Amino acid sequence: MTMPAVHSGERPAPPGGGPTGQSPTFAPRLLTDLLDNAVARWGERIAIDFLGHRWTYGELGTLVEHAARGLQDIGVKPGDRVGLCLPNMPHYVILYFATLRIGGIVVNLNPLYVERELCHLLEDSGASVVATVDIASIHDKVTHVAEKVGVRKLIVCPLSEALPRFKSIAYRVLKRKEIAHVPHDALHMFFAQLTANHRPHTPITVAPDDVAVLQYTGGTTGEPKAAMLTHANLTANSAQMIAHVGHLPDEQEHTLGVLPLFHVFALTTVLNYSVDTGAEMVLLPRFELKQMVDTVARTQCTQLLAVPTIYGALNGLPDSELAKLKSVRRSISGGAPLPFDVRQRFEARMGTPVVEGYGLSEASPIITCNPLGKEPKDNSAGPAFPGTTIEIRDLDDPHKILPVGERGEICARGPQIMKGYWNRPDANQEVFVDGALRTGDVGYLDEDGYLFIVDRMKDMILCGGYNVYPRTIEEALYEHPAVAEAVVIGVPDTYRGQAPKAFVSLRPGMAATPEQLRGFLTDKLSKIEMPREIEIRDNLPKTLIGKLSKKELIAEELAKAAHD
Repeated sequence: MTMPAVHSGERPAPPGGGPTGQSPTFAPRLLTDLLDNAVARWGERIAIDFLGHRWTYGELGTLVEHAARGLQDIGVKPGDRVGLCLPNMPHYVILYFATLRIGGIVVNLNPLYVERELCHLLEDSGASVVATVDIASIHDKVTHVAEKVGVRKLIVCPLSEALPRFKSIAYRVLKRKEIAHVPHDALHMFFAQLTANHRPHTPITVAPDDVAVLQYTGGTTGEPKAAMLTHANLTANSAQMIAHVGHLPDEQEHTLGVLPLFHVFALTTVLNYSVDTGAEMVLLPRFELKQMVDTVARTQCTQLLAVPTIYGALNGLPDSELAKLKSVRRSISGGAPLPFDVRQRFEARMGTPVVEGYGLSEASPIITCNPLGKEPKDNSAGPAFPGTTIEIRDLDDPHKILPVGERGEICARGPQIMKGYWNRPDANQEVFVDGALRTGDVGYLDEDGYLFIVDRMKDMILCGGYNVYPRTIEEALYEHPAVAEAVVIGVPDTYRGQAPKAFVSLRPGMAATPEQLRGFLTDKLSKIEMPREIEIRDNLPKTLIGKLSKKELIAEELAKAAHD
């Protein structure tokens, strides 16, 4: 994940620890400490705006307490996993902190995942409770998966109860066909039932080193693994963000939350960082350009966090519409590299510089970022984040640290680095070297400590800010009876940065067209995973030992893109 791009110059960041950021240090905290502090200091401030319905920090704290009691009443114990399969809505924030309050572990689930992806994540995490929204297309899928894998309780969060009164009535009338029919059975319970008991929750001892979130990532193999992010990891990254950006406690920021909170970028920069600083979270359930622009104008958002595709869409707006973003003082782009032309146009139209950084799920996620108030170095991901050390290690001998200017694998140390992978000791041995996190990316540091990323060791495709794993698409293609071999690579895409492209060969005597294959994949892949193109070939390239090879296909597509 590439992180972040910022436009602002009014608040210089506090001094860090030199080129590699080896100081300052950050005291371990609980994520619930962030909420408790916000309730105590800024209880009357607006914490959440959801399409015009608002909650103060004091009200948020009360709802979290009620939900914590309810989770204990249905048997959630310390260490139990609670899946959140929700779009951006107040219920996510409430259940996130309620789960952590009683020592539970949050499992982030993308509501757009298809059934088999959800099955894998729920089986792997062992989540016993899952919360989802009452949108039929999501609820029905999650219910089927929950029954299949043995989830004990499904908490249904009605979208209508989060809306302002008149919008709620209109939604229930105009969208009634899209609202799920929730059965009255032992599996289901509504959020209102969960929070009906107003007795205090039973106090639980939680330590900063306890796992708080299971954040699934493909890592280097393409097989989803859960990064164990502790309370200390996530609160440290929030504190590092504050040290980098600066914070004035008496002035409330207003953060646009259009990026999904189940994504680690938004989890840190929209949710945790906002609560840590008493900011208002302006949540939107999905990205719609007009709604987003109008919401920024209505709420006077001061902080905009978005993926490069959103910045590309903003660049396409007329000046009169872009002017609605005039309240924004700080803009952040993450989730994927920000194309130079998108950045350049954004800078020209907004009149402020855009700087870029770098991170990954295993690091909560930020490990480098260009400093504010300085001219960014072109194509650099910036120096180490405060309290972080970046090491460049030899590709052949990872125990050897390379000098300035030499290319090697980017490795990182810092308080934000994950505890390890959930139930994967084999993967832990591969991802750490001498205690440093291996990113799987190749880069170098210049004499000023700025990181430059020159290549990726991973096959993972960064598609519009989302991680797309070729193996998932390949396995789905292999289910078609006519497919003999399948290879998926990332190809350049002007809108999403990268898009998946599939190459297949067919079994002798069998036939299939690209259109037929795409139709076959419809219920097996999410829209973001659907290959932009499927190319059928007589033979696919292989290595000398007969393994399918991607490098020739990647070279072909890069040459084609360069020619175009």
